[in-house]
Amino acid sequence: MGYKNILFDLDGTLTDSSEGIIKSVLYTYEKMGLTPPADELLPTFIGPPLGDSFVRCGVKEENSRDAVEIYRERYNTIGKFENKPYPGMIELLQKLNDEGYNLYVATSKPEKTSLEVLDHFDMTKYFKEVAGATYDAKREKKEDVIRYLLDKISLEDKDELSDTVMIGDTTYDVTGAAEFNIPCIAVTWGFGDLEEMKAKGAIAVVNTMEELYRAITALPNHW
Repeated sequence: MGYKNILFDLDGTLTDSSEGIIKSVLYTYEKMGLTPPADELLPTFIGPPLGDSFVRCGVKEENSRDAVEIYRERYNTIGKFENKPYPGMIELLQKLNDEGYNLYVATSKPEKTSLEVLDHFDMTKYFKEVAGATYDAKREKKEDVIRYLLDKISLEDKDELSDTVMIGDTTYDVTGAAEFNIPCIAVTWGFGDLEEMKAKGAIAVVNTMEELYRAITALPNHW
């Protein structure tokens, strides 16, 4: 066995949530009477805290919380289910479970919504704990979510953390995990900038579920 404790990001890693997120972003700009971001910028809303993304794409900072609330009008009723697990992901989770790995979710999506999505696809059963953001944004950044998860599962021992790895698709996953000296494996089927992820220290880049399985099960120092 390679790593023992596996932390998964949700959007762009476990599931392809792009349709629901992008439609809800466009809904927000329309309701606020604002020009929406260029098409190539829309995928950048997937992964980072929403308020930061709206500010980065033209919403005034003082209006960012309003934008998030409008976004949730659509996303929390319709958008969250415009979503699907990546092909082969459920089979990979089952295999890792069967082999005794400890699986967790650490996501910047609100925890309640994350559980609803995972329940919808019957995926919650594969994870020992699901850690997400709070609706009031007091816990939102990836490092805050990971800290919350580590406290929740009492995983603070140095030896245990050395057996822990993050699986994600954006630099937020790489840098958030690095705050706790946890390495990150980057997946290519998500929405992040792979070159930036490698530059920030991702220990491996994987293109398929089989490659991800091999990266997880390899000895941690063999990359």
